Amino acid sequence: MNTKIAASLLSADMLHLGDELERVKQAGVDWIHYDVMDGWFVPNLSFGLPELQAISKGTDMFIDVHLMINNPALYIRNFAKSGANLITFHLESLTDPFTTIQTIREYGCQVGISVKPRTPAKALLPFLDDIDVILVMTVEPGFGGQSYMHEMTAKISEIRNMIQGRNIKIEVDGGVDNTTAPEAVSAGADILVSGSYLFKQKEMQRAVEKLRNIK
Repeated sequence: MNTKIAASLLSADMLHLGDELERVKQAGVDWIHYDVMDGWFVPNLSFGLPELQAISKGTDMFIDVHLMINNPALYIRNFAKSGANLITFHLESLTDPFTTIQTIREYGCQVGISVKPRTPAKALLPFLDDIDVILVMTVEPGFGGQSYMHEMTAKISEIRNMIQGRNIKIEVDGGVDNTTAPEAVSAGADILVSGSYLFKQKEMQRAVEKLRNIK
Protein backbone atom coordinates (compact mmCIF):
# COMPACT_ATOMS: atom_id res chain seq x y z
CA MET A 1 0.00 0.00 0.00
CA ASN A 2 1.29 3.46 -0.91
CA THR A 3 2.33 5.88 1.79
CA LYS A 4 -0.05 8.76 2.48
CA ILE A 5 1.32 12.27 2.10
CA ALA A 6 0.21 15.17 4.31
CA ALA A 7 1.18 18.72 3.31
CA SER A 8 2.00 20.96 6.27
CA LEU A 9 0.44 24.37 5.74
CA LEU A 10 3.09 26.01 7.93
CA SER A 11 5.22 26.16 4.79
CA ALA A 12 2.51 27.39 2.42
CA ASP A 13 2.33 30.89 0.96
CA MET A 14 -0.13 32.51 3.37
CA LEU A 15 -0.83 35.38 0.98
CA HIS A 16 -2.19 32.89 -1.57
CA LEU A 17 -3.53 30.13 0.66
CA GLY A 18 -6.51 29.32 -1.56
CA ASP A 19 -4.16 28.76 -4.49
CA GLU A 20 -1.89 26.66 -2.30
CA LEU A 21 -4.79 24.41 -1.28
CA GLU A 22 -5.65 23.84 -4.91
CA ARG A 23 -1.98 23.21 -5.68
CA VAL A 24 -1.61 20.47 -3.11
CA LYS A 25 -4.85 18.85 -4.23
CA GLN A 26 -3.79 18.83 -7.86
CA ALA A 27 -0.40 17.42 -6.82
CA GLY A 28 -2.14 14.39 -5.33
CA VAL A 29 -1.52 15.15 -1.67
CA ASP A 30 -3.75 13.01 0.58
CA TRP A 31 -4.13 15.18 3.69
CA ILE A 32 -3.81 18.77 4.80
CA HIS A 33 -1.72 18.96 7.99
CA TYR A 34 -2.85 21.90 10.11
CA ASP A 35 -0.56 22.86 13.00
CA VAL A 36 -2.01 24.76 15.95
CA MET A 37 0.46 26.35 18.40
CA ASP A 38 -0.37 28.36 21.51
CA GLY A 39 2.98 29.95 22.35
CA TRP A 40 3.14 27.98 25.61
CA PHE A 41 3.36 24.31 24.74
CA VAL A 42 5.77 25.27 21.98
CA PRO A 43 7.55 28.64 21.60
CA ASN A 44 5.59 29.73 18.56
CA LEU A 45 2.12 30.81 17.45
CA SER A 46 0.33 29.58 14.34
CA PHE A 47 -3.16 28.99 13.00
CA GLY A 48 -6.43 29.08 14.91
CA LEU A 49 -10.13 28.45 14.38
CA PRO A 50 -10.96 31.18 11.81
CA GLU A 51 -8.30 29.93 9.41
CA LEU A 52 -9.48 26.33 9.78
CA GLN A 53 -13.07 27.33 9.10
CA ALA A 54 -11.99 29.10 5.91
CA ILE A 55 -9.80 26.19 4.80
CA SER A 56 -12.51 23.59 5.40
CA LYS A 57 -14.88 25.63 3.23
CA GLY A 58 -12.26 25.95 0.52
CA THR A 59 -11.30 22.30 0.16
CA ASP A 60 -12.80 18.84 0.43
CA MET A 61 -9.47 17.30 1.44
CA PHE A 62 -8.97 15.38 4.69
CA ILE A 63 -7.81 17.82 7.39
CA ASP A 64 -5.36 16.57 9.99
CA VAL A 65 -5.35 19.03 12.93
CA HIS A 66 -2.24 18.80 15.12
CA LEU A 67 -2.79 20.54 18.47
CA MET A 68 0.50 21.68 19.95
CA ILE A 69 -1.22 23.36 22.88
CA ASN A 70 -1.29 22.98 26.66
CA ASN A 71 -5.01 22.29 27.09
CA PRO A 72 -6.31 20.49 24.00
CA ALA A 73 -9.46 19.11 25.64
CA LEU A 74 -10.80 22.66 26.02
CA TYR A 75 -10.79 23.22 22.26
CA ILE A 76 -11.80 19.86 20.76
CA ARG A 77 -15.41 20.88 20.16
CA ASN A 78 -14.46 24.04 18.29
CA PHE A 79 -11.85 22.40 16.09
CA ALA A 80 -14.15 19.49 15.30
CA LYS A 81 -16.97 21.84 14.33
CA SER A 82 -14.57 23.97 12.28
CA GLY A 83 -13.69 21.14 9.90
CA ALA A 84 -11.15 18.77 11.45
CA ASN A 85 -11.31 15.13 10.36
CA LEU A 86 -8.48 13.93 12.59
CA ILE A 87 -7.46 15.68 15.81
CA THR A 88 -4.05 14.85 17.21
CA PHE A 89 -3.02 16.06 20.67
CA HIS A 90 0.26 15.71 22.52
CA LEU A 91 0.71 13.13 25.23
CA GLU A 92 2.83 15.75 27.01
CA SER A 93 -0.03 18.26 27.22
CA LEU A 94 -1.79 19.13 30.48
CA THR A 95 -5.19 17.52 29.89
CA ASP A 96 -5.96 13.91 30.79
CA PRO A 97 -5.31 11.75 27.69
CA PHE A 98 -8.30 9.46 28.20
CA THR A 99 -10.66 12.42 28.60
CA THR A 100 -9.20 14.07 25.51
CA ILE A 101 -9.58 10.88 23.46
CA GLN A 102 -13.18 10.46 24.57
CA THR A 103 -14.00 14.07 23.73
CA ILE A 104 -12.52 13.77 20.23
CA ARG A 105 -14.61 10.64 19.64
CA GLU A 106 -17.76 12.36 20.89
CA TYR A 107 -17.35 15.02 18.22
CA GLY A 108 -16.92 12.50 15.43
CA CYS A 109 -13.23 12.88 14.61
CA GLN A 110 -10.46 10.33 14.32
CA VAL A 111 -8.02 10.38 17.24
CA GLY A 112 -4.28 10.85 17.14
CA ILE A 113 -1.64 11.10 19.86
CA SER A 114 1.69 12.77 19.22
CA VAL A 115 4.92 12.36 21.14
CA LYS A 116 7.90 14.68 21.29
CA PRO A 117 11.40 13.30 20.61
CA ARG A 118 12.24 12.83 24.30
CA THR A 119 9.02 10.95 25.14
CA PRO A 120 9.61 7.17 25.04
CA ALA A 121 7.47 4.99 22.81
CA LYS A 122 6.31 2.90 25.78
CA ALA A 123 4.43 5.93 27.16
CA LEU A 124 1.83 5.23 24.45
CA LEU A 125 1.02 1.72 25.64
CA PRO A 126 -2.07 2.59 27.78
CA PHE A 127 -3.81 4.23 24.81
CA LEU A 128 -3.30 1.81 21.95
CA ASP A 129 -6.85 0.43 22.07
CA ASP A 130 -8.39 3.87 21.73
CA ILE A 131 -6.57 5.74 18.96
CA ASP A 132 -6.27 5.78 15.17
CA VAL A 133 -2.94 7.50 14.61
CA ILE A 134 0.39 7.92 16.40
CA LEU A 135 2.29 11.02 15.30
CA VAL A 136 6.02 10.70 15.88
CA MET A 137 7.80 14.05 15.97
CA THR A 138 11.18 13.75 14.29
CA VAL A 139 12.04 17.34 15.25
CA GLU A 140 11.34 19.35 18.37
CA PRO A 141 7.87 20.77 17.64
CA GLY A 142 7.30 24.46 17.10
CA PHE A 143 8.98 25.49 13.87
CA GLY A 144 9.00 24.28 10.29
CA GLY A 145 12.12 23.71 8.22
CA GLN A 146 14.08 21.74 10.83
CA SER A 147 16.30 18.73 10.08
CA TYR A 148 15.11 15.17 10.63
CA MET A 149 16.42 13.64 13.87
CA HIS A 150 17.75 10.28 12.72
CA GLU A 151 17.72 8.88 16.24
CA MET A 152 13.90 8.94 16.04
CA THR A 153 13.93 6.19 13.41
CA ALA A 154 14.42 3.60 16.14
CA LYS A 155 11.33 4.97 17.91
CA ILE A 156 9.27 4.54 14.74
CA SER A 157 10.39 0.91 14.56
CA GLU A 158 9.59 0.36 18.23
CA ILE A 159 6.10 1.76 17.79
CA ARG A 160 5.55 -0.38 14.69
CA ASN A 161 6.31 -3.45 16.78
CA MET A 162 4.07 -2.21 19.62
CA ILE A 163 0.99 -1.80 17.41
CA GLN A 164 1.12 -5.11 15.58
CA GLY A 165 -2.40 -6.48 15.20
CA ARG A 166 -4.01 -3.06 15.72
CA ASN A 167 -5.46 -0.73 13.10
CA ILE A 168 -3.23 2.22 14.00
CA LYS A 169 -1.31 4.31 11.50
CA ILE A 170 2.10 5.85 12.19
CA GLU A 171 2.52 9.43 11.04
CA VAL A 172 5.94 11.11 10.96
CA ASP A 173 6.45 14.87 11.09
CA GLY A 174 9.69 16.83 10.91
CA GLY A 175 12.38 17.21 8.27
CA VAL A 176 10.69 14.80 5.86
CA ASP A 177 12.01 15.02 2.32
CA ASN A 178 13.15 12.69 -0.45
CA THR A 179 16.33 11.79 1.44
CA THR A 180 14.86 11.16 4.92
CA ALA A 181 11.50 9.66 3.92
CA PRO A 182 12.95 6.25 2.92
CA GLU A 183 14.39 5.91 6.44
CA ALA A 184 11.04 6.69 8.06
CA VAL A 185 9.06 4.42 5.74
CA SER A 186 11.47 1.50 6.16
CA ALA A 187 11.02 1.86 9.95
CA GLY A 188 7.23 1.64 9.63
CA ALA A 189 5.78 5.06 8.79
CA ASP A 190 2.39 5.06 7.01
CA ILE A 191 1.88 8.83 6.68
CA LEU A 192 4.55 11.41 5.91
CA VAL A 193 4.06 15.06 6.85
CA SER A 194 6.11 17.31 4.63
CA GLY A 195 6.15 21.08 4.55
CA SER A 196 9.08 23.06 3.22
CA TYR A 197 10.22 20.22 0.94
CA LEU A 198 6.87 20.06 -0.87
CA PHE A 199 6.07 23.75 -1.04
CA LYS A 200 9.50 24.64 -2.44
CA GLN A 201 9.01 22.31 -5.41
CA LYS A 202 8.17 23.77 -8.80
CA GLU A 203 6.64 20.41 -9.70
CA MET A 204 4.97 19.35 -6.47
CA GLN A 205 3.22 16.37 -8.04
CA ARG A 206 6.54 14.76 -8.92
CA ALA A 207 7.78 15.29 -5.34
CA VAL A 208 4.57 13.80 -3.93
CA GLU A 209 4.84 10.71 -6.10
CA LYS A 210 8.49 10.30 -5.12
CA LEU A 211 7.48 10.23 -1.44
CA ARG A 212 4.39 8.09 -1.99
CA ASN A 213 6.19 5.36 -3.88
CA ILE A 214 9.02 4.80 -1.43
CA LYS A 215 9.25 1.11 -0.57
